[in-house]
Amino acid sequence: MWNRMSSFGLLLSSVCTIAVGTITLAADNDPPQGYRALFNGKDLSGWHGVSTEDPRKMAELTQEARTEARQKSREDIEKHWSIQNADLVNDGQGLYLTTDESFGDYELLISYKTVAKADSGIYLKGNPQVQIWDWTDDEKIKLGADKGSGGLWNNTAGRPGKDPLVHADKPFGEWNAFRIRQIGARTTVFFNGKLVVDNAILENFFDRKKPLIAKGPIQLQTHGGEIRWKNIFVREIPASEATSILANDGFTALFDGETLKGWSGAVENYEVVDGAIRCKSGKGGVLHTMDEYGDFVVRLEFKVPPGGNNGLAIRYPGEGDTAYVGMCELQVLDTEAPKYAGLDPRQAHGSAYGMAPAARGYQRPAGEWNFQEVTVVGPTIKVELNGNVILDTDLSKITEYMGNSPHPGKERTQGFFGFAGHSDPVEFRNVKIKELSSVR
Repeated sequence: MWNRMSSFGLLLSSVCTIAVGTITLAADNDPPQGYRALFNGKDLSGWHGVSTEDPRKMAELTQEARTEARQKSREDIEKHWSIQNADLVNDGQGLYLTTDESFGDYELLISYKTVAKADSGIYLKGNPQVQIWDWTDDEKIKLGADKGSGGLWNNTAGRPGKDPLVHADKPFGEWNAFRIRQIGARTTVFFNGKLVVDNAILENFFDRKKPLIAKGPIQLQTHGGEIRWKNIFVREIPASEATSILANDGFTALFDGETLKGWSGAVENYEVVDGAIRCKSGKGGVLHTMDEYGDFVVRLEFKVPPGGNNGLAIRYPGEGDTAYVGMCELQVLDTEAPKYAGLDPRQAHGSAYGMAPAARGYQRPAGEWNFQEVTVVGPTIKVELNGNVILDTDLSKITEYMGNSPHPGKERTQGFFGFAGHSDPVEFRNVKIKELSSVR
């Protein structure tokens, strides 16, 4: 059931959820190997209270103001939250219990038990939410409660993850268990051992035009009735594992890891080093595929040196500056390097150069490998970086250009895919493509 995410499948065999029964806990709130407890079973250390608020606003506060806000929330928390035996209990009112820590790529295990008419959820990165509700409530059935809990309720209607894939709720009075994994905005939810959300993007509830924040707190939403929580464990996922999970099968390799066989253009300006294609220092030009593509998805890993600059040539005609004569050049850049402080937003990493700006703040530091997926369909381009959609645009609708320089190639419907070097030793590996339409 996890053939698209083999590394996680291996993990599943040794570190699984309590829900599927392969781990026996020594005691409640005692984390399994590889995880750590967010609730210690004794007090609310590491937690504070917040309602449904844009986490970016909290992040903008000074440390002093943030500490003051957290301390102020304690009065409400102590009124509505209690610890009974091993359970963390809320009376169905008050602020949502919120971790002091923020999380980026992670796996969360959490168990809950609630009552009829209750309506709750788990906020991820401060964003609503993995839904928990009474699936028997006639008033909620019209909202989709009969489909069960576990869906990404606040996603747009019809979008992946909005509704759970299967109904997996247990009867009231029994404990339910989630395993939730989030890499970037990519969210997978197992509920009582059943897959209910499969690698769906959790939308930014506070600004749907922007991606989910890179890091944020976990919140336990509470309203409508008593809810009990326990066994709240987290495992932070390292970058290498996150990349392995994101890289699905079903793609054709464009690079054999050893030679530049199958590539054309500025071949002499690139080299293969340690299983990666690297632009030679001081060299440049476009290294491109021998085949042309129309609509496609390409997946790759890239690594930039400090201040490094390169680009992805999209529907490149084979000669000229791909930023203008190709459909576009998608920037590959160490955007946060000091020398780029004055960049036009349309020059940031992931941007369609000179035309459409990508969101910033999702790239790993220079010298680390990043995973990127690019989807090209007709005039549209979507760029997903480390699990976060940083660009989703229709180039045919763009009429304003950086420096008032036109991009006559943006209407191209086919061309080569490649790398647009700009003298820096930027590296690429695990380059794979899936055609959505053929031009041959």
